[in-house]
Amino acid sequence: MRWHVNPHSGVPLYVQLEQQVKTAIAAGVLAEGDRLPTVRELALELTINPNTVARAYRELERAGFIETTPGRGTFVKTGKVPPMPVDERRRRLEGVVDVMLAEARALGFADEQVLAAVTAAIGRTPEPRPEGGDEKTGAENEAGFRDKGGGSDGRDEAAGGG
Repeated sequence: MRWHVNPHSGVPLYVQLEQQVKTAIAAGVLAEGDRLPTVRELALELTINPNTVARAYRELERAGFIETTPGRGTFVKTGKVPPMPVDERRRRLEGVVDVMLAEARALGFADEQVLAAVTAAIGRTPEPRPEGGDEKTGAENEAGFRDKGGGSDGRDEAAGGG
């Protein structure tokens, strides 16, 4: 896996690392039992402070995504998303999207190009199915957000719908 951070994105580096691990697990790039780089290895690769990597690993371990065994290393704990309140999941999704959009804009992409890239990625990546049923309720859309009703905000047309 290729790791990257953007020190100019406004998102703390440890949060960027956390999001990359979570995204890689959700996308199947990292599977249960896969070994992550050591704190020192990843800090050297990214030329960042080892404490930053250690903080990201601590947060990931606390959230149940990874586990560290002294003398063996740090491993992906599970391929399943740990139980998390819907509001927290939404907050994290918004953070991931904000980082992605900021980086895409910094690279010179128009919003329409970003939307097309996300749509293409959704088509390439199978959607994970939650175990034990879906938490969505009737008024939530596929992203888990509450539909506000009252018509279109214009984004449907940009996505090729409507």
